[in-house]
Amino acid sequence: MSKAVLSRRAELVLKHVVGQYIARAVPIASQSLLRSVDLGVCSATIRHEMAHLEQEGYIIRPHTSAGCIPSDKGYRYYVQTLGEVALPLEEQRMISHLFHQVEEDIEEWLNLAATLLARLTQNVALVTMPKPADCKFKHLELISLRESVALAVLVLHGARVRQWLIKFDRPVSQETLTAIASKLSAAYAGLSSARIAAKKTSSDEIEQQVTNHLIRVMQTEDEPVQEPPRLEGWYFMLNQPEFNEARKVLNLMELVEQRSLLKHILPKKLPFRKVQVVIGTENREEAFHDYSVVMSRYGIPHEAEGAVGVIGPKRMPYAQTIAVVRYLSSVLSELLVRLYGREETERQRSKPGEN
Repeated sequence: MSKAVLSRRAELVLKHVVGQYIARAVPIASQSLLRSVDLGVCSATIRHEMAHLEQEGYIIRPHTSAGCIPSDKGYRYYVQTLGEVALPLEEQRMISHLFHQVEEDIEEWLNLAATLLARLTQNVALVTMPKPADCKFKHLELISLRESVALAVLVLHGARVRQWLIKFDRPVSQETLTAIASKLSAAYAGLSSARIAAKKTSSDEIEQQVTNHLIRVMQTEDEPVQEPPRLEGWYFMLNQPEFNEARKVLNLMELVEQRSLLKHILPKKLPFRKVQVVIGTENREEAFHDYSVVMSRYGIPHEAEGAVGVIGPKRMPYAQTIAVVRYLSSVLSELLVRLYGREETERQRSKPGEN
């Protein structure tokens, strides 16, 4: 989105209006700016600049005699002039240390990320489980439980594992199951359910039965229904003055209860490991017109991707929020790459050696 150009003085006045409103949550008058900021100009000049900003739609007056507050356009200009904000090194070290203290498990990582994000931004944190755009086959194991019953363990790209029972019409030995699993793992590696289904069917009844099962499991994984995101920090957000009126959060809570929050909140094109800010009426869903959303996609491109972000009032500390979202996106991506690489190494080690 291109940014309109304001004069240096007008940009400075807008920056301080936004900064003070974020900090105090009360309309900002020209006298307040004059007292708190040394702009090197008289009150008449500040009033003139604020009148210009109001005329151009960057600030608005809630009441005729009141001070000004930023509009969505004003917040957008402010965010675009922040530049490349980074999290202070001490906060980066604290976050890295905490992640090293938890188990090497995706669930633990996501829970910690949501907790940290909520506390550091004082708003609602949203973190989703990483999921590939297209479900891809990685590895299959078949374990005999009884003569005609086996446990199927399907490993998918993105560190996901699915298990189910298969009942055969005749007894099948563990040796046969191992051979079938090895054959199918080699034949289907890296393929989607559609490509597996398109391959020539096997003449072996057991192989075909196993293949039909894993296609159904993968098709279920490909369905758009997604695991509900982790949401933390409602207390922080609802404790802010914007939400003294319960009606302002009713529509948002309805989306959460209907498990349709992600469908409405995720931008259609969310850049990978880049932070995107959607402010107020920029949201396509009316329920979010009182909110801003700061989001980033993390993970391994085309393998396993999730989203991490913050939902809060438009009067949110954008610089801090953007910096935290960016850093946590980077941390989760690195952890996932490490986990993914380790799983691949372990799988290679488990293969029979070649002479």
